[in-house]
Amino acid sequence: MSTRSLPSRQPSERDAIIMDALEIPATTRTPQVSFNFPEHRFRLIGESYPEDVTRFYYPLFDALDAYLQASPTHCRFDFELIYFNSSSAKAIMLLMDKLDQAASRGCRVDVYWFHDPEDDTMEELGVDFGEDLREVNFRLERMVV
Repeated sequence: MSTRSLPSRQPSERDAIIMDALEIPATTRTPQVSFNFPEHRFRLIGESYPEDVTRFYYPLFDALDAYLQASPTHCRFDFELIYFNSSSAKAIMLLMDKLDQAASRGCRVDVYWFHDPEDDTMEELGVDFGEDLREVNFRLERMVV
């Protein structure tokens, strides 16, 4: 896993806003997003192969950045993905990098990577992502099917 960059953009005023929640329903090409800021709980569920990965993921980056700027003491991020493409993999790596940086600043970050027990590929991808994390508490879990 190498390159971890997507096209950059200028920060906006909304970067400083922390919402109570960010909820985006799943589509045929994008995962369900459930960011519950007061409960420090974040989830991506389903499949991720958006036509425009930047357009889909940048609002998530913005929301997570704003949340992490408030220096939370802990958070949990669940990845429950059943499929994603290479562009989404870069975005997932960026999310994990943000979480790892927060953990290095003292936030207790728990990342759970859920995979179908029959899907060796998603399990291996979880192992690969977990190996790149230095400060995060990473757990590989089987989905209950």
